[in-house]
Amino acid sequence: MGDVAKGKTLFVRMCAMCHTANKDGRHKVGPNLFGIMGKTCGTSPGFSYTDSMKSKGVKWDESTMNEYLEFPRKFIPGTRMVFNGIKNPTDRRDIIAYLWSLK
Repeated sequence: MGDVAKGKTLFVRMCAMCHTANKDGRHKVGPNLFGIMGKTCGTSPGFSYTDSMKSKGVKWDESTMNEYLEFPRKFIPGTRMVFNGIKNPTDRRDIIAYLWSLK
């Protein structure tokens, strides 16, 4: 498991421009990610997902989120997420630990 504090710092730097991560937070360009881990992709209420995200049907866990964060458009072709991904596996692990902490 990664470092939650480092993950939060990385999230703020890499993700917060498009995502919120607080309970009952609003959606931005991307969906609010509070409680996202353990959920099926494309199912957060109130966000307009692409058909490719809705039809992927994966449950967000360490493995799927790691693969997605490494290169989002390869994992879900057709996603609107323009972020090119996080190449550093330690950074991905820390962000995933932070996302797991949001419950």
